Amino acid sequence: MPAFGVVDGVQQGTVECAHTAPYYFFGKNEAFAFDCAIPFGMNSRQLTAWMYEGNGMQLMREFYAQYSIINFPMGNTGAQMGGWYRKEITSVADLNGLKMRIGGFGGRVLSKLGGVPQNIPGGEIYQSLEKGTIDATEWVGPYDDLKLGFHKVAPFYYYPGWWEGGAQLSLYVNDKAFNGLSNEYKSILRQAASDAHVVMQAKYDARNPTALKQLIAEGAKLARFPREVMDAAFKARNEVYAELNDKNPNWKKIYADYSRFLADQYQWAPIAEGSFDQYMAAQKL
Repeated sequence: MPAFGVVDGVQQGTVECAHTAPYYFFGKNEAFAFDCAIPFGMNSRQLTAWMYEGNGMQLMREFYAQYSIINFPMGNTGAQMGGWYRKEITSVADLNGLKMRIGGFGGRVLSKLGGVPQNIPGGEIYQSLEKGTIDATEWVGPYDDLKLGFHKVAPFYYYPGWWEGGAQLSLYVNDKAFNGLSNEYKSILRQAASDAHVVMQAKYDARNPTALKQLIAEGAKLARFPREVMDAAFKARNEVYAELNDKNPNWKKIYADYSRFLADQYQWAPIAEGSFDQYMAAQKL
């Protein structure tokens, strides 16, 4: 089944379940993106907290009921990188006309900054960069990016990927198929998805540092996005969200809760772990 056909497939019962990145389906309804990542949204731990201990699971289950889907969080990459660029990004002006392969919802914000989002399958990205068909691409992070060799044709590697502070994957299960399971099998499915959720993040956290060292050794030029670029993107994000609040009732309902949870998290996050991480990063380990 084509990757972008899984929502229809699960909804119609053509397949009973699918593992996917929900933000790919924001074209159906922008609210799908809450189950994965939205620009300048929650990081992976915050999103997991919202889903399991906040109102996230309840709100998403209500939304997915329209599609005959029951969702389960099933993996997270953590905060992703800001992508690979053929030329340096020193100001917002450098984004004007920039043709960038960018997945999910981030392209809508990039458009407000003058960028030109491109939807290109993974297997075609390298050639597109090499030929200059596109000027930049985002993918995931060092571990996955190294395997695709983007640094050989677009050496400027920026961070952070403000459109994916913690990209969550989900298991979609057809509601009739799930409700037809025994309580024991329902429990097994929940626990298996939860285990995969934990293991995926652990693998990325373990493998990204070594991959980043190798990328730099092979010529990648690591840099942080200029503050000007981040501020402009954040402003554009707010404009997009205001537009969605006016026209999409599903978005408005979920975002009201999501944004409150996010604000509370960032009152807490810098105090304990944030300050601890900042201190440790400055030490000679």
